[in-house]
Amino acid sequence: MAAGLVAAGLGLPAVGGAGAAIVAASDELNLNPAELIEPPLAEKTTILDARGRRIAQFYDQYREVVPLDRVAEVMKTAIISIEDSRFYEHGAIDLEGTLRALATNLHSGGVSQGGSSITQQYVKQVLLNAATSREEQEKALEASYGRKLNELRYAMAVEEKYTKDQILEKYLNIAYFGAGANGVQAAAKRFFGVSAARLNLPQAATLAAAVQLPASTDPEGGRENRARLLERRNVVLDRMADLGKITTAKAAKAKATKLGYKGVPQPGGCATSPYPYFCLYVYNEVLNDPSFGKTRTLRERSLKRDGLTIRTTLDPRMQAAAEQGIGAWVGPTDDAVAAQALVEPGTGKIKAMAASRKYGNSARRREMSYNIVADNDHGGIGGFQAGSTFKTFTLLTALKQGMKADDGFTVGNSYRAPDYAAFTDCAGGRVGDPTHPVTNDEGSPGFKTLRTGTWGSVNTFFVELERRVGLCETVQTAQSLGIKRADGEKLREYETFTLGINEMDPVTVANAYAAIGARGTYCAPLAITRVTDRDGKSTDYRPKCRQALEPEVADATADILSGVFTQGTMRSVGGIGRAAAGKTGTNDDQSSAWFAGFTPDLAGAVSIGDPRGAIAHKLNNVTIGGRYYGAVFGATVPGPIWRDTMIAALRGVEPTAFTPMDSERFGGCGRYCAALPPVTEEEPDDSVAEPDETVTEPDDTVPVDVG
Repeated sequence: MAAGLVAAGLGLPAVGGAGAAIVAASDELNLNPAELIEPPLAEKTTILDARGRRIAQFYDQYREVVPLDRVAEVMKTAIISIEDSRFYEHGAIDLEGTLRALATNLHSGGVSQGGSSITQQYVKQVLLNAATSREEQEKALEASYGRKLNELRYAMAVEEKYTKDQILEKYLNIAYFGAGANGVQAAAKRFFGVSAARLNLPQAATLAAAVQLPASTDPEGGRENRARLLERRNVVLDRMADLGKITTAKAAKAKATKLGYKGVPQPGGCATSPYPYFCLYVYNEVLNDPSFGKTRTLRERSLKRDGLTIRTTLDPRMQAAAEQGIGAWVGPTDDAVAAQALVEPGTGKIKAMAASRKYGNSARRREMSYNIVADNDHGGIGGFQAGSTFKTFTLLTALKQGMKADDGFTVGNSYRAPDYAAFTDCAGGRVGDPTHPVTNDEGSPGFKTLRTGTWGSVNTFFVELERRVGLCETVQTAQSLGIKRADGEKLREYETFTLGINEMDPVTVANAYAAIGARGTYCAPLAITRVTDRDGKSTDYRPKCRQALEPEVADATADILSGVFTQGTMRSVGGIGRAAAGKTGTNDDQSSAWFAGFTPDLAGAVSIGDPRGAIAHKLNNVTIGGRYYGAVFGATVPGPIWRDTMIAALRGVEPTAFTPMDSERFGGCGRYCAALPPVTEEEPDDSVAEPDETVTEPDDTVPVDVG
C-alpha cells in the first residue's frame, strides 16, 4: 500500500488541521510492516484433584483460550458485523469502513460503529496486554495518530503472517468483554453460563456489543450499565439485519428478549476452593519450587498467567471422610480448632487436608486465615506441640539399637535428670535438667517395657529411655522421617524432646508415621503429580523416597503401636476393624492434643488446640462440638476423629496386614528384663534363668522422685 494512499485514508476522517498535517507528512511516513511481538496470552491455571476434577483456579486475567471452531457461528457473525463488516475483504485497514463509521458516528452523535479493523484492534490488545507499567498501558491507549500509525505497521505484518480466521480467533481470545471476562469463552460463561460454542443470537449480540465499551457497559456496574449494554446489543442486531446476516424478524424477536445476564461466578484463589487448605498447600508448593521460575515473583506470575493444568493427589472421597470425621467432634465456631492430614504410605501422597474452621478472613464468622494443617512453607504459622506422638521416635531408636519389645525398667511418677550431662544435644551441649521433674499425665509407675510404657504413654519411662538411647540419636531418627518444626526453626533438643515439645503440623506428623506403615520407606510429602502447560506438554512429579528405617524395625514398631488400641490409651475408643497402629499425644495441662496413626494403606494425624494461644487457652473445662470436657487428651477428641475418618476413608479398600514382628530379633527381653521375685526357703527355685536374661543392670537404676 502506498504511503500517500494510507495517509489519505487516515487523514480524510479527521477534521481541522490534524488531518491536513498527516497528509502533508505522508512522504516522510514509514508505513512498512513491522513485526508485532505477541507474548502468550495470560490464561488461568487450573488445579485438579486426583480424579481430574477442578478444585481451584488462579489467574490475573480470567481467560480460557479456545480455537475458532469452538465459537458459535452467530458469535463470529455478530462481532464482524459491528466491528469490521468487510473483515474478510480488506487488508490491514478498511478505508471504506473507516469513512462509513465516521459518517455514522457523526450522524448519531455517538460511537455506534468502530473505525479500526479487527486486525488493528487485535494489535492494540496485544500492546495493552504486553504493557508492564501504567505508562506503557496509557501509551497503548493514547488517542494519537502516532499510535494509529504504529498499529497500522503492526497490522500489516499480522495480515501477512496469519489467515483471516487465525486473526479472528486471536482477537476473540484476547478481547476484554467486561465483568472480569477476557476472551469469548470466559465471557460466555460469565455472562450467560454457557460455552462460546453454545451462544445464541441475543447472547452473541450482547457480547459483541460489550467489546467496544467494556467499562461503561459492564453489567456488574449496575442498572445504568446494563441499560447501555441492552441498547448497544440492539444496535448490533440492527446492524446484522442491515447486512443481511439475519432477517428483520429475527432481529426484532431477539431485541424483544431481556438482557439475560447471569453473572456466573468464576472463582479464583483458595478462598473459593472447596478444599482451601489443600489448595493453599499446592499454591505454596508452586511458589517454593524453582522449576516454576527463578524467583518467587516469577513463579507466582507463572501460576496466574501461564495457563497450567496441575493435577494433584487429593482424593475427594478421603477428603470427605476427613471433613466428616472432624465435623462430628468439633464445631466450626469452637475456640479449639481441629486439623487433620491423610498421607499414603510408600508414596507420600497427601490424600486429604481438613480443619474444623472455614478458611477466610472474617473474624465475625470465626474463619481461619492461614493453613493450620501445614507448616509455614505451605501457608501455616506455627502448629501445636506434638506431645506424646514423639515417643514413637524414641521407641524406634531403642529398637534400632537392639532393645526388645519386653525390655524395660522401673520408673516412678516423677523423674529428674541425674545431672546436666545426662542428655546431650546433637551439638554436644549438655541439656539435662536436674532442677525440674518430669511427671506422668497418664500411666502408672512400676516396671515398664517398650510395650507397656508405650501403651500407657508413661512420661517418666520415655525420658529415661531417651537418656539410655541418646537424645541426639532420637532427634536423628525423627529427622530421618522428615520431622521439622512447623515454623521452620531448628528443632528444640532438650530432654523433653520425646514428650513432644516441638510445634508441629499434621502433614509432617502424618507423613512421618506413614513411613513406619511403609516398612521404613520415607517419602517426601507429595501434592502435585503432573503439570501440563498451555501447549499440552506434561511433566510428571513422582514420589521421592528413601529407606529411612530397617523394615524389621518398622515392623516391630507397628506391632507395639497396634497395642495402643487394645491395651493402651486408645482402648476405650477402639480400633478401625483392620490392622492399625498409632500413638496419642497430650501436652502439659492439655495445652493441645494429638493422635497419629497408620495402616499399611493410609496414615493420618489429628491435632487440636486453641489458635489464640495454646498455653494461655488450654483444653480444660471446655465445650467442643457441643460436648463439655474437663480435660482433653489425645484419646478424647483427636483419637475418635482419627478412628471415624479412617473407617470412612478406607471403606471399600481391601485391608492389608502388617508384616509380623521378627520375634527372634525383637521378641521377649534382652538386657533389660524384669527381675524375678526372690527365692523363698519354702519354695526353692529350680528354674532360674541366666542372669543376663533376668536381672536389670545396677548401673541403670533410675533416680526418681516419688513424692
